[in-house]
Amino acid sequence: MAAVIEKPKVATTGKTLEDIREEIKRRKIDFLFAQFVDMYARPSGKLVPANHLDDLFTEGAGFAGFAAGEIGQGPHSTDMMAIPDPNSFTPLPWQPDLARFACDIRVEGEEWPYDPRTILRRQLAKAKAKGYVFKIGAECEFFLLRQVDGRIEIADALDNAERPCYDMRPLTRQYDFISTLSKYESKLGWDNYANDHEDANGQFESNFVYSDALTTSDRVIFFRYMVHTLAQRQGLLATFMPKPFTNLTGNGCHLHMSLWDADTDRNLFEDPNDARGLGLSELGYHFLGGLLKHAKAYIAVSAPTVNSYKRLITGAPSSGATWAPAFITYGRSNRTQMIRVPAPGRFEDRTVDGATNPYLTATVILAAGLDGIENKLDPGEPNLSNMYEVPTEELKRRHIDVLPSNLLDATRHLERDEVLREALGRAIDEDYVDYFVRVKQREWKAYHDQVSDWEVKKYLQLV
Repeated sequence: MAAVIEKPKVATTGKTLEDIREEIKRRKIDFLFAQFVDMYARPSGKLVPANHLDDLFTEGAGFAGFAAGEIGQGPHSTDMMAIPDPNSFTPLPWQPDLARFACDIRVEGEEWPYDPRTILRRQLAKAKAKGYVFKIGAECEFFLLRQVDGRIEIADALDNAERPCYDMRPLTRQYDFISTLSKYESKLGWDNYANDHEDANGQFESNFVYSDALTTSDRVIFFRYMVHTLAQRQGLLATFMPKPFTNLTGNGCHLHMSLWDADTDRNLFEDPNDARGLGLSELGYHFLGGLLKHAKAYIAVSAPTVNSYKRLITGAPSSGATWAPAFITYGRSNRTQMIRVPAPGRFEDRTVDGATNPYLTATVILAAGLDGIENKLDPGEPNLSNMYEVPTEELKRRHIDVLPSNLLDATRHLERDEVLREALGRAIDEDYVDYFVRVKQREWKAYHDQVSDWEVKKYLQLV
């Protein structure tokens, strides 16, 4: 729930293979993780001895893609090769002899168009050609849990307050976990600046400073892995699942975003003379207009699971408020809006949840925003209402549209959106959108085919 700090950033030069070789020697690193993600953002990897660094960079680490998840391969497909990005080199703070690379996937020497990281890199290159660098910060929320007799429960039995947000007591009881996580983030150079107990019992957030979209996406993937690892070392479970408990606030992964000049590293969203009083430039408003226009479609990516849409409601769970959007609106520093403007020069998209694939989400949000700039879309005046309390009749009168209420409807909007179709790209013999929609609609059907306990209780003796 914390705001993402916006600091002036100086563009960094890329690392070379020789830089990596020297760092491996200096840190006495023995092994390297070659890591990539599939559509679901699940990290897969191979452990490679550091003395095979040159092989890793020239040939890559080989994977049977079909075994690694949804990444566009069948059991008959040619092996995927994971090629490291030297700028993603990440020493594991809790394992000094081990480091990780985020990798791009190639097949038979060519970029693999089903690879989420490759999809984002291509979209960022399109933005760069227009003179833009897309920068994002992420608010990663998670629960700490225990598994008892096959059930999950809050790890801290004393964390049972009705309104636990920002409560110092459970934050203190989890001090070892949270402070270790904070130190590791800063040790990695991410600059952790805040840690808090979130709105639900057992829920926490740890914030690090924004960067370019590719770097932040790499960090989100590693952050999740780091949280899971640290939790398991304490005999706990961590989850980023959007809505693990019916009665508690869900996990968001809100993205704060801005466009910067590729040559001068100047924030192009900032304008202190903004007539609307939000500190946004005309270009920023056009970008925002693109998000509002394409929200119904891109939410299939930013909130990508069946469970995601159980978070996107306006009612108040027992822990306070949902803190999730249901309407396609924007406003000032107002957390009931889909887009919040917490400070000049940036805004926050609150559709994004803990299950999101950051590479794909950054791709579709950037594409939507660039479409807004190209077509000079006006988002209208900011909405000042508490959207959790606006009556239905008022919504209709003000022509306020709603976000899709389930994954199936969201995928149908995505399937028809030509801007996002182009951004996600052409795969081997299909558009990536069609692959994504097919996987997600299959997921929806598997969920829909299940008979829940709720249904049995509701209908077994109804007639």
